[in-house]
Amino acid sequence: MPILPRLTSVQFSPLVILVLLGLASCMSAPSSGSNGGGRDIMTASDEPDGRKRARIRLELALGYFEQGQTTVALDELKQAIIADPAYAPAHNLRGLIYMRLNDFRFAEDGFSRSLALRPGDPNVMHNLAWLQCQQRRWSESFRHFEQALADPQYGERAKTFRALGLCQARAGLPTEAERSLLKSYEYEAGNPVTTFNLAMLLRGRGDLVRAQFHLRRLNNSDLANAESLWLGIKVERDLDNQEAKQQLADQLLKRYPQSRESGAFQRGAFDE
Repeated sequence: MPILPRLTSVQFSPLVILVLLGLASCMSAPSSGSNGGGRDIMTASDEPDGRKRARIRLELALGYFEQGQTTVALDELKQAIIADPAYAPAHNLRGLIYMRLNDFRFAEDGFSRSLALRPGDPNVMHNLAWLQCQQRRWSESFRHFEQALADPQYGERAKTFRALGLCQARAGLPTEAERSLLKSYEYEAGNPVTTFNLAMLLRGRGDLVRAQFHLRRLNNSDLANAESLWLGIKVERDLDNQEAKQQLADQLLKRYPQSRESGAFQRGAFDE
């Protein structure tokens, strides 16, 4: 069963959920040339040997990275960069690997090198913004998120509005965070991270009916988990819906008996 990641406005635990989406440009085919001016269209057979070796190494590195084998991924990636130092996606993945390792200096170097080779790439801009958010460099982070969103060809707007909203919430900007999460929701209404954090913000400012709407959709899906059920219990309690509160509590205690949220419910610690 899918589990809702703990990506609340306070915790950024499995940041890979957001960051990996920034790899969309890594695996793209060699860029095609224009057919204007009497030139042939560039195809895969035109790919230089160095670039081909780098691309294959990158694919291997990405596979290891997704499996959590970070050291092996880094070794493959180093070979990719040796094969083609000008391969921008390799530097982007280097940034992601070092961000997973919490080595922010090398992570930023990777993203910066990728942007130097492919200026304005919105996927890399998103990754750099998320890195800066982890470092509480709010203004830089917000600026780079906005630059990614300014690209009219960018196809990952839900991802970036979601990350921007999480970062704004962490920076203590709930109004701006709600606005960004609502934009993300418009693009991808079914995303559990967006739904959960939006509901949490709505409850925080007393808009309980709207928070209830979003949480009921989430908790009635396969994406519910202990954290979303616990927030749903709090909202139903706020609205004095005792029956709905108990139904959610029964699910929480049955499905996640050892969770922190189950313990908090049994103690009556509704402020946790």
